[in-house]
Amino acid sequence: MKVLVVGSGGREHVLIWKIKQSPHVSEIFCAPGNGGIASDAKCVDIQATDIDGLLKFAKDQGVEFTIVGPEAPLAAGIVDAFEAKKMKIFGPSKAAAQLEGSKVFAKQFMKRCNIPTASFKVFDDLNKAKSFLTKAEHPIVIKADGLAAGKGVIICNDLNQSMEAVDQIMQDKVFKEAGNQIVIEECLIGEEASILAISDGENYCILDASQDHKRIFDDDLGPNTGGMGAYCPAPVITEELKTQIEARVIEPAIRGMRREGIPFKGVLYAGLILTQDGPMTLEFNVRFGDPEAQAVLPRLKNDLMELMAASCDGRLNDIELIWDKRTCICVVMSSGGYPGAYKTGYEIKGLEQFATPTADTLVFHAGTKQENGKIVTSGGRVLGVTSFGQTIEKAIENVYHSVEKITFERCFFRRDIGTKALLAGGPTPSSGKR
Repeated sequence: MKVLVVGSGGREHVLIWKIKQSPHVSEIFCAPGNGGIASDAKCVDIQATDIDGLLKFAKDQGVEFTIVGPEAPLAAGIVDAFEAKKMKIFGPSKAAAQLEGSKVFAKQFMKRCNIPTASFKVFDDLNKAKSFLTKAEHPIVIKADGLAAGKGVIICNDLNQSMEAVDQIMQDKVFKEAGNQIVIEECLIGEEASILAISDGENYCILDASQDHKRIFDDDLGPNTGGMGAYCPAPVITEELKTQIEARVIEPAIRGMRREGIPFKGVLYAGLILTQDGPMTLEFNVRFGDPEAQAVLPRLKNDLMELMAASCDGRLNDIELIWDKRTCICVVMSSGGYPGAYKTGYEIKGLEQFATPTADTLVFHAGTKQENGKIVTSGGRVLGVTSFGQTIEKAIENVYHSVEKITFERCFFRRDIGTKALLAGGPTPSSGKR
């Protein structure tokens, strides 16, 4: 079948790499794609949020299955538009995508379904929010309601920081309309992990746990990013914890959405923090995580196309997941200055060593483009270098050995991805991303 993948990042590259292995797939298009995806699929110059343009292209090209990578088109209703034209598409409806598109909706939904999460208050008035903060216990977490590309969460250690954060979000509109409302919630302490489940609206299957690294600097310092690396499986999620998370988070969410008349199809991503009181939910996302997908999907031995088709058709109860027993680690190579201002257009050298994927290492492109026969940087997160290892130690060794072979001007990456799996470090404040 002909398949269209919507998006342009590392998540979309690993999706294409994975579905390319399926015997059911004859041709892959990607809109808009990037410099590395162009080697694995036919890139189409249509933006991910141009729903009308994507729908017309899919109809004109006879696309039989569409996969949506990023959250913005899901929140804008791309699934509803395609399904209205009887076009098969993987992902949640616009109504179901509110779980990620609105922090307010998600928190209120969790409260209705008794899903464990931090206590919270919602504000759409700047002065009322500030009045609440003068009496609130710090540290505290302030979140923009809408989508903010992984940067809409601010942990504030004192009143001055929280007042400044509210001003930035609600008055200065640093996240534009995403900051029309805010959620102020208690700051939970513990280690974070990500659990992804694929659902058909009633049945679901849970993927192996992963651990993202949201902060820009080593030791989880600095501002939030879209994610600087991930590894899978995450040993912090034991079988006992996984059972708890399924019973307290995943199942209540799937059942709750169905009960409220908006059954959830697609990927439900639960961002969790492991507290002294048990696992708590920081956030829900409605798509594969990025960079979690680059660490999780290479370990999945199932045909991903069959999984996604089963999600669309209500057949997930027939699926049993099979996993590679090795550890997989993804290290994100970013542009210097990210998540703030950064320059692009720098040539990336060393990629030819990974033109043919090896048994141990894969390179997934994110912020790249082809220019005059060269691959150059075009975004903040540039590459996701992903390596396997029989142990976490070997995976770390393999991935950093590979990272060192790739260079571009002002290249930056964290050097501690995976070390949480080795060291029983102390608790860190929650930093759920948007």
